[in-house]
Amino acid sequence: MLALLGTSGSTPVDGIGPAPAWGPVRGPASAAAWLAFPSGVFSVDTAARTVRYRACDGDTGRIADPGMRVAGGSASGRVTAAGKTYTYRAPLVGRTRGFVEVVRPRQQPHRLVGEVVTDPQPPTDPAAGRRLPPLTRQLAQVVAAATNNRAGVTVRDLSGRYGNQQIAVNGTFRPKAASVIKLWILVELLRRVDCGQLSLDREVRVTRADVVGGAGKLKSEPIPQLVTTHRLAEYMIEYSDNTAANVLIDQLGGFAPVNALIDSMNQRDTVLAHKLFDGGADRGEENYTSPDDVISLLGAVWDARILTEPSRDLMIGFMRNQTRNSKIPAALPPGTPLAHKTGDDTDASHDVGYCLTPGAETAVAFLTTGPFRSGSETVRQLARTVSDHVTPGCGPG
Repeated sequence: MLALLGTSGSTPVDGIGPAPAWGPVRGPASAAAWLAFPSGVFSVDTAARTVRYRACDGDTGRIADPGMRVAGGSASGRVTAAGKTYTYRAPLVGRTRGFVEVVRPRQQPHRLVGEVVTDPQPPTDPAAGRRLPPLTRQLAQVVAAATNNRAGVTVRDLSGRYGNQQIAVNGTFRPKAASVIKLWILVELLRRVDCGQLSLDREVRVTRADVVGGAGKLKSEPIPQLVTTHRLAEYMIEYSDNTAANVLIDQLGGFAPVNALIDSMNQRDTVLAHKLFDGGADRGEENYTSPDDVISLLGAVWDARILTEPSRDLMIGFMRNQTRNSKIPAALPPGTPLAHKTGDDTDASHDVGYCLTPGAETAVAFLTTGPFRSGSETVRQLARTVSDHVTPGCGPG
């Protein structure tokens, strides 16, 4: 049995008393929330009346709970999967502390403390957060002026100077993900490393049959060869290597684990439906994402909610070494510290990541559809607009 207990004011569930107060409740309850604990997540979607437990010790999949009770800023209920019963009471307000208690037959309960994550997270300081929305109007003007391209942008303050506020223009805009989907592949890979299920030192044989077109470095190296998982991950991000991405998808067991990660974080606009450069679009398959989902992932990584701090730092290190720098980096003052990932196609141009000016750290997601060249210019204009709003660097000012 697993019980997810809420914050102050909750009532006992099956003899388990209410959790202590972990701090002030900020903001309204969300329809979807997930509790981040060191080995995984417990996800609740009150609109669909479903839950999911996904951790190093297993994954229930998405389970329907038509009897879910939603009241007082929390959801509670009971579901059974694979012979186990999960009793839960989940806070639905972001930044609320809670804990998961796992009870197994003939074993002592195991308590996992964590923080509730919503999309977006409520600001840590609403008064400071109100200083960021003026940027929204400026970004909306850039989006409206991009007559040849549709665009969406989401920005989140990570520094705390502006209350960790998030703003968006067309945040749920859902274009093809292009190579931005590689961020989810990397997070699922590093999650497996954190769980002790996979080693970055593991060698994988890459054959000529694995090699695909588009961006990449592996295709120019001697093939076949043994490549460490670490180098595959590095190439996938730093060189946007499509061959490396596809090999890693196979090593993870296909699309399902990556989509399970996406589902467990309640990211409804994102899906991995085909490998890179494999003709998926010709088969009617496509990978999609949105600015809001990108920032949801980047925010959770930054806060070490979905990865450990060492894995978080490794991921950001790969992104700092990105070699495709014609968009965000080209738009910002020389020397602006960045960690980012591009997504390129003939009819899509994206750039997403972290602006890392000390004391003004910010997560940004700029996604466009339409002609690549004008879309890339729109991305640069959006990046400059954010940069111009900061003093110094590219955090909100």
